[in-house]
Amino acid sequence: MQRPPARREGYGTSGSAAARGPGEAGTAAARRCPAPRHRQGFAVLFTGLSGAGKSTLAHGVAALLRERAGRPVTLLDGDSVRRRLSGGLGFSRADRAVHLRRVGFVAAEIARHGGIALCAVIAPWAADRRALRATVEAHGGFVEVHVSTPLATCEARDPRGLYARARAGLLEGFTGIDDPFEAPERPDLAVDTADTAPDAAARRVLATLECLGYVRAPAGRGAGTGGAKEAVR
Repeated sequence: MQRPPARREGYGTSGSAAARGPGEAGTAAARRCPAPRHRQGFAVLFTGLSGAGKSTLAHGVAALLRERAGRPVTLLDGDSVRRRLSGGLGFSRADRAVHLRRVGFVAAEIARHGGIALCAVIAPWAADRRALRATVEAHGGFVEVHVSTPLATCEARDPRGLYARARAGLLEGFTGIDDPFEAPERPDLAVDTADTAPDAAARRVLATLECLGYVRAPAGRGAGTGGAKEAVR
């Protein structure tokens, strides 16, 4: 007795591409093949001591990206975000961790919707920065910039007198004085604003983003020129 031809798995069944239809098949393919980096949302973390120049650098990078990136750019500055998201929190290690988780949630949502989040926060603890990276990378790219300006320079700047108050014992748990800052071991870029002008520092960050593929270099110039290859670690 002749057997009927065997049914080929994946054809004519409810799980086949034909049965699912082109829309579902396309969606599944999109999940398997993420967008190229220059079209993904991403976040940049600017971490460093108070007075290191994080906010100034982030503002400069935001201006460059708004001209070049073709995606919405949102600046999450530590002081303003703390007032709006974490007004009831202090500066203990636990409260800092909660604050950074909130920053990470907002940054991840921005990246998930294809935008760029620039996060200028002290973020002194390595474990908290790793958690922030994991939160963002679930939805987009992540770049860590260590604004590595030395403590002596930050303390000499002291625009709000915070270091002076901490030295006098009027502020407890101040990063760099009586609370540690765990410097990133392998940031994507380290920038010392003590010897780098703000516009030059911002261009170094942009060059790094080009080198990593998150921003396209201008026509006629390859990505990663202008010292970005040396900057990326």
